[in-house]
Amino acid sequence: MEEREYRSASGAPIALRRRQYSASCRELVVRCPRLQLRSLSAATSAVWLAAYGLFVLCENSMVLSAAIFITLIGLIIYLHFVKIDHESLLVIGSLGIQVTSSYASGKESTTFIEMGHVKDVVINEAIHMQKVIYYLCILLQDPGDPQGVSEVVPLFQSSKPRLDCLIEVYKSCQEILEQRKTAPQPS
Repeated sequence: MEEREYRSASGAPIALRRRQYSASCRELVVRCPRLQLRSLSAATSAVWLAAYGLFVLCENSMVLSAAIFITLIGLIIYLHFVKIDHESLLVIGSLGIQVTSSYASGKESTTFIEMGHVKDVVINEAIHMQKVIYYLCILLQDPGDPQGVSEVVPLFQSSKPRLDCLIEVYKSCQEILEQRKTAPQPS
């Protein structure tokens, strides 16, 4: 197991952990920055101070109760549906590619793509605002046209690693895909 430090597109520190289970099976995990207690405390304090200001003006205790309730519900929604702790890519040459996103609450979202549907794994570029950003994506083969692409599945959407990290993941995926292409196909 090998772990290296990188940066995300926004400059936040991220880590890439590589595990090689066999020559045709690798797991690549990008660990996102942890939840910042400072920003969480600032948001909570701002909501509660605004609620206290409203309470002073209207002298209704329901304002304070609603602020606490909204803050707690918002935090639960953020941890369960928004804040991703880490994203993993498990590439098994003979079987397929599994993409997993693990949220801060412990919830996991997993997608599996059969290797027969995978055309290629590529690094793509996009222009966002005034920056060029790079992202890794899986090209799915069009069943009607073997040379065509039916869908593009972007990877690591939450962590948004920079190009140096993406190249590392890309090379690992390409090694396994090349093994699959050069291996004799069963008749």
